[in-house]
Amino acid sequence: MLRNSQIFGRNVQRALTFFSDQQVFVIRKNSFSFIHGNLTKNLDANKNEEPEKFTVYVHWPFCKQLCTFCNFNKYVRENVNHARMRDCLVTELKTLVKLSGATIVKSVYFGGGTPSLAEPSTISAILDTVSHLCQLDQDAEVSLEANPSSSEISKLRSFKAAGVNRLSLGLQSLSSKDLALLGRDHTAEESLRCLEIAKELFPGRVSIDLLFGRPGQSVNEWEKELQQVLVHSNRHVSLYQLTLEAGTPLYKSVKAGHLSLPGIDTMADLYHKAVQVLEGEGFHRYEVSNFAKHGSESRHNLSYWNGGAYLGVGPGAHGRFPLESNGTKTRFARIQTLEPNSWMAEVEHFGHGTRQSIPQSTSEVLEEILVSGLRTKNGVTNKTWSKFAGKDIGNLRDIFSSCQEAEEFIDAGLLELDDRGVRASSAGLSVIDGIIPHLALHLEHFLIW
Repeated sequence: MLRNSQIFGRNVQRALTFFSDQQVFVIRKNSFSFIHGNLTKNLDANKNEEPEKFTVYVHWPFCKQLCTFCNFNKYVRENVNHARMRDCLVTELKTLVKLSGATIVKSVYFGGGTPSLAEPSTISAILDTVSHLCQLDQDAEVSLEANPSSSEISKLRSFKAAGVNRLSLGLQSLSSKDLALLGRDHTAEESLRCLEIAKELFPGRVSIDLLFGRPGQSVNEWEKELQQVLVHSNRHVSLYQLTLEAGTPLYKSVKAGHLSLPGIDTMADLYHKAVQVLEGEGFHRYEVSNFAKHGSESRHNLSYWNGGAYLGVGPGAHGRFPLESNGTKTRFARIQTLEPNSWMAEVEHFGHGTRQSIPQSTSEVLEEILVSGLRTKNGVTNKTWSKFAGKDIGNLRDIFSSCQEAEEFIDAGLLELDDRGVRASSAGLSVIDGIIPHLALHLEHFLIW
């Protein structure tokens, strides 16, 4: 199994390789001109269209310490200039809202890094900006990732007062030995104490992250750990397979022979055991790595997986939203400058830190929709597909009824294709990483023909 972003991230990275670092935006009074592409967004256009509801991702790149397995865009800084970061996040948010024409926001997600290390006033300032510039849905989901360390537990009440209404806790493990090996800055006891406090503050809206495939982990130990977790967490669980990332301390330890990860078969057994235990407790697997009781799904992530437009704010954040040129909308894949100091300097100079903005072809958009959607329980519906494909390309049954591999997956009980769309069966979701490449390749050939 792959982490949520790995297949999707590879697809994005392939697109990024075709883009020049030199493209930047110039801000003018009533429009935003794309220097090299002559792409201008008229903010008064399409007033009669029903506005799309956006989501907003905000990246806080700082951590107290680096985990041994992590290669995300994160930095350890002894002294963080919180006021400067706050001002830059707000400035970039304002720029991207105006550029995108976003008028309604349905969810905001604070990720990282460790956003629970940010000051609650930063969270409040960002949410106030969203509410001032857009209509923030009355039931908008506002999520914050947090580590269950003692120093961060004390701030949870302040984050709630700032507007956070959903918490994603990075427990990762209930083994203090494994937590130390992973480089985490909290103990199993702190994790459980934080979880109980979080449940009181955010009833029914607490998610936990767990890593499986840890060095020396057995299926029996994993089952016991899951059962212990479920005593305390009863709404949402995200499971991620521990993967070796080149250059990380864990990678070096494994390559040197000091540690070893479970083999492929054991990894599969660990995942299947988790599915069995969680489904037995009433959780449904609504995405390969995400399990929830009905009504507790992450609406923010569901919007990603269904192709919704989103703004990415902060160092290294990604975004997807359409811009209009000559009456035609083109969706752009955007990525902000990675390093925080460089990003802040760009925001202060240009109003944003967008390093890359890539116009996506219809085929690239459809491939992303297919790849991300197939990882969900509902798959890709024709309703979603038609928003991006138009009438000329046809529906999903038209496309995949001629795919021999799809037919074989259907005959094996791994895939379902009908008038609603295409989706993996329960068995298919467990091996979806082996299915997606075949369907993506067929789609690519279909669109060329």
